[in-house]
Amino acid sequence: MVSHLLIPGLVSDARVWRALGDALATRGPVVHGDVTRDDSIAAMAARLLAETEGPLIVAGHSMGGRVAMEMAHQAPDRIRALILANTGHAAQGPDERPKREAKIALGHESMEKLAAEWLPPMLDPARTGDTALMADLTEMVLDAGADLHERQIRALLGRPDAAEYLPEIACPILLLTGAQDSWSPESQHRQIADLAPDSELQVIGAAGHFMPIERPQETIAAIESWLNRRAGDIYG
Repeated sequence: MVSHLLIPGLVSDARVWRALGDALATRGPVVHGDVTRDDSIAAMAARLLAETEGPLIVAGHSMGGRVAMEMAHQAPDRIRALILANTGHAAQGPDERPKREAKIALGHESMEKLAAEWLPPMLDPARTGDTALMADLTEMVLDAGADLHERQIRALLGRPDAAEYLPEIACPILLLTGAQDSWSPESQHRQIADLAPDSELQVIGAAGHFMPIERPQETIAAIESWLNRRAGDIYG
């Protein structure tokens, strides 16, 4: 039986994919991946492969999308499909490290300050006044803590360039991003789509980088429609 592995992103947990996990439970087993223990994208991918069995449909959000691509690179025979949400594929950018190091320092000073600075630009600007949404996301960041934040940031700084192996990933890929995602914009996903042989891109309106939480029903509808259309390739 095909299992569904759902991977969260930076300082995130199972609540990112909670709604999708509930929806997919009728299709087969659902596993929420743990990416809190390793200090590289490759090690995260290897651990998730070791801790699961059989064929997988892997959904990854943000950093989790990078882990999902790496899993398909490490074990192409096991990955039936990828769902990559609000993610990227390139290696570290030339001006990236100082900004990341500043975030690490801020996290160790105060995770509350980090959450207050980091979260609003990650959302559709129209949702930053949603107190329930902001409280849920802030709690998630605070639960992660400064040490995990630093470990995951350093994993991202050392991330592989997935462009080197994306053309070799033959399984179906659904790319999703929010129309208001300025961190992982549509153009970035189009670059992935151009590299991956069997890919489809959909953009969810009125959603930012935390699209699966901001617009859960629209995200689920897009994923389930795609899974239904590709069921013969994925579940057969």
